[in-house]
Amino acid sequence: MKSLFILALCLTPLSAMAQGVWESPDAVAEQMKADSTHASVNSNVKDAKYLEGAVTEVDGRVEWRMDVSVPGKTAAQIYDAVFKCLTDMTKAEGQLEGSRVALVNRQEHIIAATVREWLVFSDRLLSLDRAKLHYTLVAHCADGHLTVTMGRISYRYGGGGASRSEEVYKAEEMISDDAALNKKKTRLLPITAKFRRKTVDRKDAVFSLIRDAVTEGK
Repeated sequence: MKSLFILALCLTPLSAMAQGVWESPDAVAEQMKADSTHASVNSNVKDAKYLEGAVTEVDGRVEWRMDVSVPGKTAAQIYDAVFKCLTDMTKAEGQLEGSRVALVNRQEHIIAATVREWLVFSDRLLSLDRAKLHYTLVAHCADGHLTVTMGRISYRYGGGGASRSEEVYKAEEMISDDAALNKKKTRLLPITAKFRRKTVDRKDAVFSLIRDAVTEGK
């Protein structure tokens, strides 16, 4: 009787034993591969704006440039709008000591601001991850046109403890394509990804703020 039971068990199809529980190892491996590929594709789609071309360089240094057409406005009008915008920005919440409009040339309509602010990566209960972001904004105003550059970018990261001091990093070693992307330029590298994402986002926000200030009422 026992032998007949064992024989019947051996002849019973695996699918009938416990549907949805038993699986082929090959099927499991294929599913895991598919899930991994799907996650990778989703990650690449999410990070598309931060990949190749998101960070520009001039003579080997990270620098962004924005050109804004402002028809109907004089250089003086554009200058005044930018000056007010940068003054308000450098005095806003989250700005650090040293953040200010540093130099102006009213005759040539040029404004330079040194910006010192917090760049927050994540802010959770009992966990705050952030760096001090330093950069320079230079605005050149002309009749009907504005050019703004954002450069000399660096970070102060770490500190907060008696035995820990802030580490200083240049943008070129943190967010450039060579530092932040894999060799194929298809994905962000884990360690530097947060610096590249947040800096690109901040650049977009600053340029948008300035653009809105000079085009308001255009």
